[in-house]
Amino acid sequence: MKRHKTNLVNALKKKAKDEGFADCRIASADLAPLAGARLREWIAEGRHGDMLWMEDRVEQRASPAGLWPEVRSVIMLGMSYAPESDPMALDERPDLGRISVYAQRKDYHDVVKGALKRLAQWFVHQTGDEVKVFVDTAPVLEKALAEKAGLGWQGKHSNLVSRDHGSWLLLGAIYTTAELAPDATGQDRCGSCHACQTACPTDAFPAPYRVDARRCISYLTIEHKGPIAHEFRRAMGNHIYGCDDCLAACPWNKFARTASVHKALAQRLELSELPLTDLLALDDTGFRALFAGTPIKRTGRDRFVRNALIAAGNSNDSRLLSLIIHLLDDPGAIVRGAAIWALAQLDAARFEMERNARLKFESDESVLQEWAISVPSTR
Repeated sequence: MKRHKTNLVNALKKKAKDEGFADCRIASADLAPLAGARLREWIAEGRHGDMLWMEDRVEQRASPAGLWPEVRSVIMLGMSYAPESDPMALDERPDLGRISVYAQRKDYHDVVKGALKRLAQWFVHQTGDEVKVFVDTAPVLEKALAEKAGLGWQGKHSNLVSRDHGSWLLLGAIYTTAELAPDATGQDRCGSCHACQTACPTDAFPAPYRVDARRCISYLTIEHKGPIAHEFRRAMGNHIYGCDDCLAACPWNKFARTASVHKALAQRLELSELPLTDLLALDDTGFRALFAGTPIKRTGRDRFVRNALIAAGNSNDSRLLSLIIHLLDDPGAIVRGAAIWALAQLDAARFEMERNARLKFESDESVLQEWAISVPSTR
């Protein structure tokens, strides 16, 4: 039986590679209680921000058995999305919006889940055991399980780091009733390095291995639904969807090989150099057309244009003024509010003129507050 299990796991890992996964490892389903304790502490401190679903199913998330009592083993898989070029290169192009590497490709939820389902079907056919597949839309501690399975370790930026693939792995999990021999747990190899924490523009790391989502640019540009706090707007620079800064700073990325990237993720969409002039002009139809098939579409046009307006305010580019002023009349309150701030940064005199003309017609409290607290730039 042991020989059979060994042969099965070897065949499983080969099949995973055929499906485009860069790595496949096995973990037992008894996740250490410390992982659940850290999750509960993180939520109790409010560091999850508006992500209320983290609260709703915390017990299911804290342990595989909490979600599915019959689970005996977890098959953890990593799919590489290592970039071909330096994600930080656009830091010096304020006229362009920066989109995270993973979002410049076909929606990874579809790619990873499709490969997971095919692999799971193969596994069921081989063993007759039950399975459940998860990407990151279910209450699963993927990173803790990936470390337990030996895919890598959770770095000081709280994301998974792999010796072979750096910080560029998308994770998926297959829970199964089969009892499989686990792989060795990943060992922390960050050492004294703190490059990821130093790279964070908004100081989102109160301590190594801990992230405060409320300060994270990825959270602010994707998950946060309201106006972005003024204290973070300058630091956001031209980030308009997500942020790769802490990931890109990781020294282990030098071992990442673009050759191991899944073929569906290797086909980059034309989203790496998007002029702010084009983004500020997007209506809902244009937004949906531009980002069809990508994870960006789920954020919605208003939040995305809000982000682009923050980038416009940081651009020092007066050519954007007419677009910004047009958005002062946008139906979306978060868009109007961000346009007010952007205008204040680029043209103090025009800001005062527009404020005097528009205040009496505005009824939304958040927009009124923007008119009240946005301070014209003295740059």
